[in-house]
Amino acid sequence: MGGANHSLLSGFLLLGFSDQPRLERALFGVVLLLYLMTLLGNSAIILVSLLDPKLHTPMYFFLSHLSFLDLCFTTGVLPQLLVHLGSSDKSISYGGCVAQLYVSLALGSTECVLLAVMSYDRYVAVCRPLHYTLVMHPRLCHSLVATAWLSGVATTLVQSTLTLCLPFCGHRHVDHFFCEVPMLIKLACVDTTFKEAELFVASVLFLVLPLSLILVSYGHIAQAMLRIRSAAGRRKAFGTCSSHLLVVTIFYGTIIFMYLQPARSLSKDQGKFVSLFYTVVTPVLNPLIYALRNQEVKTALRKLWGRPYD
Repeated sequence: MGGANHSLLSGFLLLGFSDQPRLERALFGVVLLLYLMTLLGNSAIILVSLLDPKLHTPMYFFLSHLSFLDLCFTTGVLPQLLVHLGSSDKSISYGGCVAQLYVSLALGSTECVLLAVMSYDRYVAVCRPLHYTLVMHPRLCHSLVATAWLSGVATTLVQSTLTLCLPFCGHRHVDHFFCEVPMLIKLACVDTTFKEAELFVASVLFLVLPLSLILVSYGHIAQAMLRIRSAAGRRKAFGTCSSHLLVVTIFYGTIIFMYLQPARSLSKDQGKFVSLFYTVVTPVLNPLIYALRNQEVKTALRKLWGRPYD
């Protein structure tokens, strides 16, 4: 029992990129810059969605929640990463690791479902434009967002709790830069086959199911676009969906690679760089994608920076 409880008493060591000091120094500057860009970009999206009356639509309501998720997710991971990149102390308390595990998994799972909700919104906008305001009424939008948040809480309560129930037998060295389920499973000193099977089932439920709903929505959208005779109409329909589709591709590509394979099959560096991409790069790309590819957001941002709202 003394060995099993040692991690609880002394916490963990997040090794991260400590075996590559030059890379750590370079990453510190890159991560700091991207974190500041994430804070600025996502805060701007939330601000214009609240202040510009033209953006008081379901699409931007969901987008503001996506930006809030990205702000919370990066703030839960990146400050600790910056401390570790800038010093020789790689420790994190047991409580800090537990908090990071629960919060990051909850927010990541919520984002999976929220992206599916946003695809349904795009489906209604393209396939049922005359009924859009009737279908996507405020009560439904709030219910869909609440479902996304509650599903994220549910999945982290299951997966994180199952992971923390594993005996670590004093193993404290986590070969990663934050506390994440697959990497903590690697620390277990017992056979984790059953736990990995449970993790896989939960991952299928919260990754593959929302992705399937997204693919079905875009299948209907593609059919609707093919029925549009004018090139201008097709471009408008594609522009309505392209930003969301690009975000979905980037987010799900990295998450599925990380979670839909056995934890012990990941190489030493694969898991780190994949996680680095979706914790550092993806959150800064989301506001850039929506701002650069969406004329309404660009107009609202110019209005925000150029002159005060009436």
